[in-house]
Amino acid sequence: MLTQSCSPERLRQVLIPREQWQPFPRPDDRAAWTSLPDTVRRAHVERGERALDGPWESLPATLFLEYARNGNRSRYQDVRSRRRNRLTDLIVAECMEFRGRFVDAIVDGIWLTCEETYWGVPAHVGVQAAGVGLPDVAEPTVDLFAGETVGLLAWALYLLQPQLEDVSSLIPDRILLESQRRVLTPCLERDDFWWMGWGNRRVNNWNPWCNSNWLTAALLLETAPERRVAAVAKILRSLDQFIDPYPRDGGCDEGPGYWGRAGASLFDCLELLHNATAGAIDVYGEPLIQEMGRYIYRVQIADRYFVNFADAPALVTPNASITFRYGKRIGDTAMMALGGWAATHQDITQRGAGDSLSRQLPLLFTLDELQRQTPGTPLPRDVWFPEIQVMTARDQEGSAAGLYVAAKGGHNQESHNHNDVGHFLVYVDGRPVIVDAGVETYTAQTFSRRRYELWTMQSAYHSLPTVNGCMQQPGAEYAARTVRYSSDDAVARLQLDLADAYGAEAGIVSWQRSVALIRGQAVELTDIYQLKGRPESLTLSLLTPCPVTVDGARLILGERTLSGGRLAGSATIELPAGLTPAVETIELQDARLRGAWGERLYRILLRADEPAARGMWALRLTPAGAA
Repeated sequence: MLTQSCSPERLRQVLIPREQWQPFPRPDDRAAWTSLPDTVRRAHVERGERALDGPWESLPATLFLEYARNGNRSRYQDVRSRRRNRLTDLIVAECMEFRGRFVDAIVDGIWLTCEETYWGVPAHVGVQAAGVGLPDVAEPTVDLFAGETVGLLAWALYLLQPQLEDVSSLIPDRILLESQRRVLTPCLERDDFWWMGWGNRRVNNWNPWCNSNWLTAALLLETAPERRVAAVAKILRSLDQFIDPYPRDGGCDEGPGYWGRAGASLFDCLELLHNATAGAIDVYGEPLIQEMGRYIYRVQIADRYFVNFADAPALVTPNASITFRYGKRIGDTAMMALGGWAATHQDITQRGAGDSLSRQLPLLFTLDELQRQTPGTPLPRDVWFPEIQVMTARDQEGSAAGLYVAAKGGHNQESHNHNDVGHFLVYVDGRPVIVDAGVETYTAQTFSRRRYELWTMQSAYHSLPTVNGCMQQPGAEYAARTVRYSSDDAVARLQLDLADAYGAEAGIVSWQRSVALIRGQAVELTDIYQLKGRPESLTLSLLTPCPVTVDGARLILGERTLSGGRLAGSATIELPAGLTPAVETIELQDARLRGAWGERLYRILLRADEPAARGMWALRLTPAGAA
């Protein structure tokens, strides 16, 4: 798409020269910076003042080695992130105030960053020839975090070059030297970074995320015009490796949490390209680009709850500025309204902008438009993504009241995959009833061969059957078949066969599943199965944040207060004869899971009393108190 829209020859003609490109006002344009709301300016200055206090944290070798030694990737990343955030806060505070009060601290932060051995993180250093352990300074490699670092330094130089030169002319020189050595030259000369898209591995959010920062650095820092054009041309080719195979329905199989670095990072790239070519590169009219944006409001359940298949968290607040501006570019008022809604949750006018400088700057200088946007949550009644095979349905358009169901087909080699073909969620009045736990804090195991030893990844901890003790298996071949979707004013339904999602040892001939929303009444699950022989065991699992009471042939799911004062929903599940329920309590230790569900989840196990080679079970979930 992008390379066809702008060839290298055309790019040479339309790319604004580095010296002339001014994407945002510099701080000496006081009218632009002082026109920002006083509350926003004050919030950023206060953040900068806090960043002046105390010494900078260190990043010792032994902290880097924790990933290799015990799998912990968070402690190093947390320190590194605080250093980057501190530098960002100082830079924005200086731009707001412009009195030189923060410049020395900014110089310290830049110098510290330039002195770091490796701009990436321990979890990603394994791509070096030296492997996992300490980084080899002789082989700079580019990951998400190296990209974010070069983007930060590029904006620092763009905004504050005269102030930095007043301290020492060596500071801008050092930024250019380290950026060229660590990112610009490796990206231009190497083709083997997997995220570029020229290997056998499928790209994901890494592609637009890394490219957005490489593009920022190339546009702002590359002093040789031909190298600058060559870098942008290569970035266009790389981005096409993300765009061209993307599902035409716009569905992000990584989930809405990662949309913020998939579709949203692509938008970052498209905006930079549009700006740096004075609109010559403009693909916002392409249906795929529009569908990629609309995905984010199509998977909102209610308030901050979003459909969290794969490694997505259950609670998401999309980036307000990107959602609004993306919606404006494609002429989608529903998406713009969601951006306005997100802005109210992020309280930008009182807290200021968050995120990287690459995202703070466009937010700050479109803030007046965002503030004028009437907030809203579109909450479409029915959504079907035929390529990623995800269905969502609710009782009524634009309202969280009543029942909501999301269900999926797909396969078990999706990006950030869980083994969850045929899995479904249920919410009542915008509150969770049948859920996906999500993913725990990432460790070395999360992206290793032992990934599916983690309980959150296993089908037995999703809304799925376990057959002869066998769970679903990972791999693209373990997929749904004969998938059918239908929807009308009365019923929305997803039908699929789960048999191929399990290994041969499960002995499944067919497993026909139907997940249906009977509007205003119930969610019905029907499984009709045929096995090769009589199984030793058959168990259906459901995960819920609700305390469960067994009342004969009914399960009563009660309300409960979750983290942040949110409430779980309440419902009744009617069970067929021949299934005996048991309830396990899963005590949550991980901070990421506790942030969504509180201290525990409950796992409902429905075991077949006399499992047969053929059979059917049907469950009916109704809101508490419904007839």
